[in-house]
Amino acid sequence: MRPRRLKNEINVVPYIDVMLVLLVIFMVTAPMMTTASIDVPSVGKAAQPPAEALQVLIRADGSLALLAPGDHERTISRSELSAAILAAQAKNPEQAVVIAGHRSVKYEAVLKVMDDLQRQDVKRIGLLVQPTGK
Repeated sequence: MRPRRLKNEINVVPYIDVMLVLLVIFMVTAPMMTTASIDVPSVGKAAQPPAEALQVLIRADGSLALLAPGDHERTISRSELSAAILAAQAKNPEQAVVIAGHRSVKYEAVLKVMDDLQRQDVKRIGLLVQPTGK
């Protein structure tokens, strides 16, 4: 009698069966899934800034100006900006601050001003945008 030779083969039929069952499950359940929609804010739907907000203006040359409600625009340095806003918030702790950057100013300059204000614990900081006319 001849000795039996060992076969080194893998039977893939059970794996194919499992894969086909999973494929059918996914095909049946995929149409039942609900998709989420994300509302991305746009400039056309921008909320109006608070009427009594302090406006920090970043000009095209990178200089800063502060516009207080009922006051005129005054040029201010970065170190004076924090002190002026903290003084205004000492009178009204809920005083909103809005940053308005010129369109040619780098985004980094706006972020630096925002970061400076956040380090000084200014609570309500926003960005001013110009709504598009429809």
